[in-house]
Parts: sequence; structure tokens; C-alpha cells
Amino acid sequence: MSVDENTVRRVARLARIAVADDEVSKLKGELDAILAFVEELSELDVEGVPPMTSVIPATARLRDDVVNDGEDAEKVLMNAPAREADFYVVPKVVE
Repeated sequence: MSVDENTVRRVARLARIAVADDEVSKLKGELDAILAFVEELSELDVEGVPPMTSVIPATARLRDDVVNDGEDAEKVLMNAPAREADFYVVPKVVE
């Protein structure tokens, strides 16, 4: 399957990506390569392979989701780029 330049522009518009006219031909080649790879995947024999809904088996036991305070402020703040006492210092984002 091959895409044309109009399809490239349409995909870019749907993805809300600004594409200059001189980039369209390059992106056309990249989309063609992606579609060729997908066509290669369709040749695989997947008979008897159950579909996956996650990369982690549903039987895997995950840790309990427990809220805590981090227990050790020094460890928590060790990689902070800026701190004041036991708090992160962040740039003001609301005027």
C-alpha cells in the first residue's frame, strides 16, 4: 500500500502536526515504510496465540497501592534541583 501527498497532509492535519510542503515527500516515504512493515507482520502465523491485553499477565501480583509520606525527607529530596527545608521549590506557574 502506498500513500499519496494528500493522504500525508490529511494525516498530519488529523494529528494536528504542522507539515511544511517540503517535508511532505519525506513523510510520504516514512509512512510507506511503516505500512510495508505492517504488511510484513500480517504474514506471521499467529494461530493459537492468545490475544494480549497487557504486557503484564493478569495473574501477576502487584504491590499494594499505599499512600505514604516517603518516610525519609532527605531521600525524597535528594535529587531535587532546588529545595527549601523539606519542600521542592518549583517555578511559579499561576500569576
